[in-house]
Amino acid sequence: MSLLHIAEIAVFTPLIGFFVAGFGSMGVRVITLEKGEFGDRFAQVITCCLMGVCGVASCLLFHQIGLEHQEVSALSLSWIEVEEFSVHWGIKLDALSVTMMMIVSLVSFLVHVYSIGYMSHDHSIPRFMAYLSFFTFAMLALVTAPNLVQLFLGWEGVGLASYLLIGFWYEKPGANAAAMKAFIVNRVGDIGLALGICAIFYIFQTVDYDVLFKALSVYAQNPFERPVFSYLGCQVDGLNLIGILVFIGAMGKSAQFGLHTWLPDAMEGPTPVSALIHAATMVTAGVFLVVRMSPLYELAPLARDMICVVGASTAFFAAMVAVTQNDIKRIIAYSTCSQLGYMFFAVGVSAYGAAVFHLVTHAFFKALLFLGAGAVIHAMSDEQDIRRMGGIRAMVPITYTMMWIGNLALAGIPFFAGYYSKDAILEAAYNQGTAISQFAFFIGLVVAVLTAFYSWRLLLLTFHGEPRADERVMAHVQEVPQSMKIPLYVLALGAIVSGYAGHDLFLSKEFWGKAIFSVAPPSVHLGNASSGLVPYWVLFSPLFCAVLGITAAYSFYYKNQEIPNRLAARWKRFYLFWLNKGFVDECYDWLFVRRVLAVGRSLWKTGDRQVIDRFGPNGVTAASLGIARFMGRLQTGFVYHYAFAMLVGIVALTSWLLIVKEWL
Repeated sequence: MSLLHIAEIAVFTPLIGFFVAGFGSMGVRVITLEKGEFGDRFAQVITCCLMGVCGVASCLLFHQIGLEHQEVSALSLSWIEVEEFSVHWGIKLDALSVTMMMIVSLVSFLVHVYSIGYMSHDHSIPRFMAYLSFFTFAMLALVTAPNLVQLFLGWEGVGLASYLLIGFWYEKPGANAAAMKAFIVNRVGDIGLALGICAIFYIFQTVDYDVLFKALSVYAQNPFERPVFSYLGCQVDGLNLIGILVFIGAMGKSAQFGLHTWLPDAMEGPTPVSALIHAATMVTAGVFLVVRMSPLYELAPLARDMICVVGASTAFFAAMVAVTQNDIKRIIAYSTCSQLGYMFFAVGVSAYGAAVFHLVTHAFFKALLFLGAGAVIHAMSDEQDIRRMGGIRAMVPITYTMMWIGNLALAGIPFFAGYYSKDAILEAAYNQGTAISQFAFFIGLVVAVLTAFYSWRLLLLTFHGEPRADERVMAHVQEVPQSMKIPLYVLALGAIVSGYAGHDLFLSKEFWGKAIFSVAPPSVHLGNASSGLVPYWVLFSPLFCAVLGITAAYSFYYKNQEIPNRLAARWKRFYLFWLNKGFVDECYDWLFVRRVLAVGRSLWKTGDRQVIDRFGPNGVTAASLGIARFMGRLQTGFVYHYAFAMLVGIVALTSWLLIVKEWL
C-alpha cells in the first residue's frame, strides 16, 4: 500500500465515522426498534474503531516519512479553477504534517474511548461521537493541506465543530453563550487570516505552499527586492504585513492575548471536549500555521518580533490568572493559554523545532490533566470548584497518581516531558541574544515559577487536607470506570517518556528536513543547548524556578493555608484584578458590545421604525387601509347612489372627449 493510500485512510476514516455515527445509528435504531443503548453502543464502537484505524495509519506515516526522512506531496483532484486562480485538494506529507497527524489522531482516539464512560448517561451519545469525529477530520484536513485555501477550509471546519461541541449541552444557557463566544471571537482572527491569504495571492499569484516557498527563496537571496504595499502615499513591507495578518488568524485559534477570552468559557462543554480542543487539536492549529509558514517569517523580522512579544505576554498573563482561579477546568484552560504563549515566543525567536516539540509533549500532559480533572469531577458529583474538594486522594488513588504525573510534566520536573521541551524553548530564547528574546527568556522563567505554583495549588486543594464537600458528595466518591482509566494510563506514559524520546528527534535538523526553514543557527532554530554554548545558570534556572513554585505552593496551601487569605486581603485590588481575568471581558463589553447595541437600538428606533416601517410596510398598509375604507364608504347599497355615480361618470367622460376633440 502506498503512502498516499495510507494518508487517505488516516484523513477520511474520521469523516466516515462522522457520517456512520450521525446517520447510521439512527438507521440501526429504526431497524432494531431500539431507542436507547444499542444505537448508542453502535456509535461508540464504530467511531472508536475508525479512530483506531486513523491512529495506526498516522503512526505508520510518521515512521515512514518522519523517521525515514521522506516527503510526499500528492494532488488528488482539481477543486477550484477561476482564470489564474487554481486550487487543488490534496495531501501534503512531510515531517511537520505527519507529526501533527500522529498527535491529533492519538489524542482524539483516547478522547473517544474516554467518552464511552464519561458520557454514558448523556442524552445524545451518537451526536456527540459524530461531532468528535468531524472535529478530528477537519483538523487532519488542516494539517495535511498542500495550500492555504484547503487549510482555511479545515480551519473553518474546526471552528464549526468546536461550536457544536462546546454548545453540546444546549439546555444550559452558559454552554450556548460560550459556543457563540468561541465562534465569534475566532471569526475576528479568521478575518486576519483570510486577508493574509488574499495578500499572498496578490503578491505571489499562488496559494500553494511549494510554489510560495520557492518564490520566497528568491527574496531570501535578494533581500533588497521585497514586495511593497502602497496606500495613501505610505509604503508597507509586504512580507511583514502578510506575517502579521496570518499571525492574527493564529491568535484567534490559539487563544493569544486579546483573542483569548473564548478559551476559558469553552469549559462549559463536556470535559472530553475540553481535552480535545485544548490539548493537541484546535488550539495548536495556530502554532502549526506559523511553523508551516516559517520561510515567510524568516524574512519578516517585524512580524516575528510581534509574535515573540505577544507569546511571552500571553504566557505571563494567563499564568497570573490561573493562580487565582477556583474552577478546576478553568485553571487548566488558562494553563493551556500560557503554554501556547511559550510555543509562540519560541517561534518568535526562530526556534520552530522547539515549538513543535513543546506542542507534542504538551499534548500528552495537558490531555492527561483535562481527563484527570474529568475523573475528579465525575467522582465529586459534577463539582468543579476546588474550594469544595479536598481529602479524596485515598479514595481515588489512580486519579491522584495521574494528576501527579501531569503536574510534574507541566511544571518541568526532570525526566518528565515538559522538562525537555520547555528548557529547549528557554535556551533558544537566551541563545538568540536580542533584547526581545531576552525579554521572552526572563518572562519564561517567571512563568515557570507561576506554572509550578498553580499546578500544585490545584493538586493540594483538590486531593489533600480535610474534605470540604458535604457528606452526600463524599459518600459517592469513587474511581472512574475502566474505559476512562485506560486513556489516562496511555497519556501518563506519554507525559513521562515523550520528552526524553523526542528530544534528540525533534531538535535535530535532519528530522525536519524541508518542512521547517530557518536562517538562525541550530542553537536557536532547534533550541538545542548542545549545539551552542549556554551558561550553567541558564540550564538550571528552569528547574530552580519549578522547585521554587512548588515550594511556595506547599507553604501556602499545605502548611499554612491562612497565608493566601492574608495576601489576598492585603493586596485586594491586585488579587481582584487577576481573579476577574484582568477585566478583559468587561473592557470588550464596554468598548464593543455596548457600542454596537447602542448603534443597533438607534438604527432600530430611528431608521427602522420611524423611516423604513413608517414609509415602507406600515405606510403602505395604512394607505391601503385608508383607500379601502374610503372605497367602502362609497359602497352604500342604494340604487339611486349608483345611478347618480353613473351619470356623473357619463358627464365626465363626455366632457373629456369634447376637450380632446378641441385639442386635436
